[in-house]
Amino acid sequence: MVILPWWVYLCIIGILYSAYMAYKTTKEEKVEERIIIEQEGKIYLDRMRKEREKRAKEKQKQKISTNN
Repeated sequence: MVILPWWVYLCIIGILYSAYMAYKTTKEEKVEERIIIEQEGKIYLDRMRKEREKRAKEKQKQKISTNN
């Protein structure tokens, strides 16, 4: 085994810790991003559903008014 100064080992430990933290943070951000995307998707789908209901009501009103 090669004997190196103590600060070299400290630098290696720092690099490994930094890599671990980068990996951990990236993993957490992906999870948070997925949650946000799902929430935005639900909002979008709710808007679409409400718009469909609104258009269906307008069609019913038009049918009623043309029948009279």
